[in-house]
Amino acid sequence: MSFTFPLPDSAFVNKFIPKTKFFQKAVLNTQLKQAFTDKIQRITWLYKLSEETLNTPKTKNIEEIQVFFIELKKKEIPKKVLQVIDRSIPYPILYVFSYQDSLAYAIKLHGDTKKPYYFRDFDEVITFSFKGLNLETIYQGIVSAFIDPSKIRPVEDFESQVENDQQQKQLQKNIQALESKIRKEKQFNKKVALNQELQRLQKQLEDLQ
Repeated sequence: MSFTFPLPDSAFVNKFIPKTKFFQKAVLNTQLKQAFTDKIQRITWLYKLSEETLNTPKTKNIEEIQVFFIELKKKEIPKKVLQVIDRSIPYPILYVFSYQDSLAYAIKLHGDTKKPYYFRDFDEVITFSFKGLNLETIYQGIVSAFIDPSKIRPVEDFESQVENDQQQKQLQKNIQALESKIRKEKQFNKKVALNQELQRLQKQLEDLQ
């Protein structure tokens, strides 16, 4: 499956990357090596977004942005494999996954290894503009495209936007776990206390939205 973004020819790399390149850059256990083999058909370095290729200034935080096109053997985003690739490359990477006629996307928040990933599942609509005053604002625009628009407040800067989104996701996860616990709880008093905690978390989530 061929794929392109509306980017200038100067940013187009279209270079095949052997999976073994990542084996050389990181110490991988057998399971991770097998994941590369079983889940990935081909990795292509599709675009390089840099000061030279876009005629857009870099910043201290974002010097380049890479776009990788990954053809998959299974309709499943190989999340552990992404961690290996991101540890090997010092720049943020926008991933485009292809399985038959379906596309999915991912990007990791730039920074230390504990930073979370953003994903858009197969066939979910997403639009990237690749426009900004510098590479950092382009990167921020790419990440913002992954965030549900209903969770974005117009006055928020990028950091607040991401923090708010991550807090909402964590609260939603805690609420789901608590709802499951309430359904299983048999003792009335404990159930009342759990429901009170649930209402508190739901109010926190409401305040963030």
